[in-house]
Amino acid sequence: MNQLELASALRTFAVDVARSTRSTSMSRVAAATLGVLERSGGRRITALADQEGVSQPAMTGLVQRLEASGLVRREDDPADGRVSLISITDAGREALRTRRAEQDAAMGAWLDRLSPAERDLLAAAAPVLLTYPDTEDHAHR
Repeated sequence: MNQLELASALRTFAVDVARSTRSTSMSRVAAATLGVLERSGGRRITALADQEGVSQPAMTGLVQRLEASGLVRREDDPADGRVSLISITDAGREALRTRRAEQDAAMGAWLDRLSPAERDLLAAAAPVLLTYPDTEDHAHR
């Protein structure tokens, strides 16, 4: 398999995994946003929008929905009282744990269908997969 074929296979796999483990309770962007807040602490809406590649109005709407659900809260930015920082709540952490457990269970069911040799091949590749992209924010999604 050449590099382009491998890239295509990995992309197809990633999309298929995302589709098969899609949560009915939370969008991918919502989960990613909660994950960023869990790892990084309070963030401005503009920073969250930039990180997730969505518009600031779209992130504002998402944050409003997450706040109404009790998954995030607004706090005053100690560096600039005109701005709010968005932080994850305990309920947000629990929702994220639940989503991750659902995804792990779905992936585990798929792994159960593989032979031991196939699982060993994937296990050998896992350290390489975890180095891309080489940023903490993406490595733990």
